[in-house]
Amino acid sequence: MRSSLFVSRRAVVASVLAATVGLSTSGIAWAADPLKIGLILPLTGPFASTGRQIEAACRLYIARNGDIVAGRKVELIVKDDTGAPETTKRIAQDLIVQQKVNILAGFGLTPLALATASVATEAKVPMVVMAAATSVITTRSPFIVRAGFTLPQVTAPIAEWALKNNVKRVATLVTDFGPGLDAEKTFVKRFTEGGGTIVESIRTPLQNPDFAPFLQRVKDAKPDALFVFVPSGQGTAVMKQFGDRGLAAAGIKLIGTGDVVDDDILDAIGAPALGVVTSFHYSAAHPSPENKAYVDAFMKANNGMRPNFMSIGGYGMHLIYEAEKKTGGSNDGEKLVEAMRSMSWTSPRGPVSIDPATREPVQTV
Repeated sequence: MRSSLFVSRRAVVASVLAATVGLSTSGIAWAADPLKIGLILPLTGPFASTGRQIEAACRLYIARNGDIVAGRKVELIVKDDTGAPETTKRIAQDLIVQQKVNILAGFGLTPLALATASVATEAKVPMVVMAAATSVITTRSPFIVRAGFTLPQVTAPIAEWALKNNVKRVATLVTDFGPGLDAEKTFVKRFTEGGGTIVESIRTPLQNPDFAPFLQRVKDAKPDALFVFVPSGQGTAVMKQFGDRGLAAAGIKLIGTGDVVDDDILDAIGAPALGVVTSFHYSAAHPSPENKAYVDAFMKANNGMRPNFMSIGGYGMHLIYEAEKKTGGSNDGEKLVEAMRSMSWTSPRGPVSIDPATREPVQTV
């Protein structure tokens, strides 16, 4: 009996120990489950500066806030889509199916974000849009949350500025794709409703535009000002040709959204940028303590590269980190998106919140 009882007790103890070890192992496996973020960006081609800035900001956020969030190791999987929508969609599908990513992020241009929206919806994977700025994007999937900005948001204030500063006749020049059309529509509506007149509306191609003939048309129309929207990186060409064609000398003001005087290319633009008036949600010169620390850290980490507005969208990694904290490290896409709604924080750009109805950023311009 003693022997039998002893064996039985040993069996019970062994089974309890096995159960305990099993629970412990299960806990360790969960804690070690990485948070996989698929970052899809144009890192080569004409919009490579956008990808470079966003990737640098994402990596800086991780470096400053740690690579563990809600007990999970953050794994950033960076992919170059070269700015081609079909490539973006294919990469997103591969990241979800093969790499098992928990969150998609990046999206340097509107067509790239729109191409991926259905993928995010079908897989129920959150999609954090850090750059693309056409207003329609968040309506294409309930899993999209925007960390950057929208063109109407940053355009309306410059139209109001023009009306208040004796600008009565304006020509518009925008890139012929979603954000440009958004900017044109918003500027024209606000400006004409306030009593202004549009004397010329010009749309330029997205790829390899030659602005010279379009700017000559503007000069011939003799407006008080030219409103410009071009994607990040194209401001240098606009500025140079604006000067070469004698528009500034003719007394035509250059106004626009801050894309045209992108911090990343401001040094290359040089003197032609003087006197340009823009409205925007971010500038590296913003004097807040948070931004001064951000710019200093960014430049130190990137061989002196100045952060631009695309970078501040990438620093929207904050949304991902905080959503993971709120949900206790969840993989549930619906719960993560819900956690991002109504989130508010102090960013290097200033106070930011996410509108719960639209999943769009609310911020100072």
